Amino acid sequence: MLQGAMEVLLIALLSAGGYLIAYHTYGRWLGRKIFRLSASAICPSEKLRDDQDYVPTPKFVVFGHHFTSIAGTGPIVGPAIAIMWGWLPALLWVFFGSIFIGGVHDFGALVVSLRNNGQTVGDIAGKVINRRVNLIFLIVLFLALTIVLAIFGLVIASVFRQYPSSIFPCLVQIPLAIAIGCWLHRKSSSIGNLTTASAAALIIMYLTVIFGNAGPLAWLNESLAAWPLWKWFFFLLVYSYVASILPVWTLLQPRDFINSLQLVSAIGLVIIGLIVASMVGGSPLVTDPTTRPGLSLAAPMIQLQPDGAPMLIPFLFITIACGAISGFHCLVSSGTSSKQIRSETDARFVGYGAMITEGFFAILVLLACGAGIGLGVQNKSGELLTGQAAWLNHYDSWGAAGGLASKIGGFVEGSSNFLKAIGISASAATALMGVLVASFAGTTLDTACRLQRYVIQELAKTLSFKDQPNPNNSKPYCPFTLLQNKHIATLFAISIAMLLAAVPPVGQEWSLAKTGKGGLLLWPLFGATNQLLGGLSFIVITFYLWRRNIPVWFLTIPAIFMLIMPFWALWSQIFSGDPSSWWAQKNWTLIGVGMVTLILEVWIIVESLLLFPKVRGILEPTASEINQINVNTVSN
Repeated sequence: MLQGAMEVLLIALLSAGGYLIAYHTYGRWLGRKIFRLSASAICPSEKLRDDQDYVPTPKFVVFGHHFTSIAGTGPIVGPAIAIMWGWLPALLWVFFGSIFIGGVHDFGALVVSLRNNGQTVGDIAGKVINRRVNLIFLIVLFLALTIVLAIFGLVIASVFRQYPSSIFPCLVQIPLAIAIGCWLHRKSSSIGNLTTASAAALIIMYLTVIFGNAGPLAWLNESLAAWPLWKWFFFLLVYSYVASILPVWTLLQPRDFINSLQLVSAIGLVIIGLIVASMVGGSPLVTDPTTRPGLSLAAPMIQLQPDGAPMLIPFLFITIACGAISGFHCLVSSGTSSKQIRSETDARFVGYGAMITEGFFAILVLLACGAGIGLGVQNKSGELLTGQAAWLNHYDSWGAAGGLASKIGGFVEGSSNFLKAIGISASAATALMGVLVASFAGTTLDTACRLQRYVIQELAKTLSFKDQPNPNNSKPYCPFTLLQNKHIATLFAISIAMLLAAVPPVGQEWSLAKTGKGGLLLWPLFGATNQLLGGLSFIVITFYLWRRNIPVWFLTIPAIFMLIMPFWALWSQIFSGDPSSWWAQKNWTLIGVGMVTLILEVWIIVESLLLFPKVRGILEPTASEINQINVNTVSN
């Protein structure tokens, strides 16, 4: 048993050490030799400062926003189910994927956006490749973000129902974030002010977790948890609208900053709990207070054919996204974070640093689901299970582990067991982990809404008539012009999400009680579409460097890999012979959108391959002086 405990601890420590080495070696090489970050470069946050979207911000605050936005529930639900193939394949993909693929992807998208006035990678594709690719890319981005907006209201509502004690702490974050944002904006975000704000935020947040489910607050939590789904969905999208149009410093930045503090401190507690559990075992068993269950990996090392699971390859690389690489990250890097960074040299800390931190978090999720669960869980009959029996209680089959409640429950119970090992009560540990999950889902939702607004505005600009020749100097009416307004673009974004959410599940009639579940209709597409965005983003980064005679060999394998795997997975999902496949379900909407996505991917690849040999060393026509990399002024 001691050997098993040391194995768990060794995985955590070696992963942490490996990530630190990667940041100071490979990450530094990317920053100095490839992207050539310069402290003298003028960033979009200064050049285009409007104190709305473009706001120069300290790197720790941008890191907080970026980290919580890219994390969301992704590094939780992906590893929590992929562990069914065994902890070793999942661990290897997360560790090496985040260092050599995800970190490069996020870092590259951030730098390319910084040098293109904070535009999204979709818009930049029109510059470095061509306008057809620009339009196709933006359509893919719009589709992916629509699915996120339509589904994450359901995710958050489900978490609140599963863990009612998380509701009050999550709601308190909103006024707390506004207060801290306004205070920092008025006082200026100096290190001293940030330290004061951080301490205040952490104290208040942990007080709400400890006392947020007592007395009248417990009644409030239970009452809100009983809300029908459509109420939560409407409330969350209205909140997302407000968060999207407000200046970033009033709500988005401080809320994400608070969440990042909460996550970093929670990770610290989980690590301490893991160390204690490795040394002395978990919390004493209720059935036998003199016995502490030993820590070991209850999950199998490799399990190539779990009951009911799809193929390990390619679906491992689609199931685990955010912990290794996620196409959604290119939207955060180029959509919001690039508009807030105040010095180019902060890009490595934000882009590469946040990604490998998320990778480490995903590894902790694997250990919580693969070993923490074994410290003790109760089955439906109330019987206490430990070791492999506890793991099989969650992971007996792919179907049993596939539900949202099971995936989140596996992480919450496993990580709570680590916290209980250091003396934290069961109720406080569960509440803390529940708040963490719900808060992350909330940051993904409001950030996705703002990103969708940017994409819609860029789409409207691309489709408008302003670039067409007009000999009479008249201004023809163009409906897309209206969508360039931030209010109308945001309303359009949440309206499309609401319409999708209102669609009844396949084969069922519409009812108000089912409203909010329509996002599940396209959700099976999201894994492959999301990873496809990563591959397409690699193409844009590659073209940007190729046009500047900068080596791209380190991008080649990740780009090819992230184009093949999503295509393979999507093709398998559409044309699978499995009786439960989309064809058998006659889900023509899903099949149609999936096939269109495959066609768009092939189109972009063909356009890119035809142009690639012709543009080496040739700057795009729209490149300005700020886009010329200053090889003489390079910073660490």
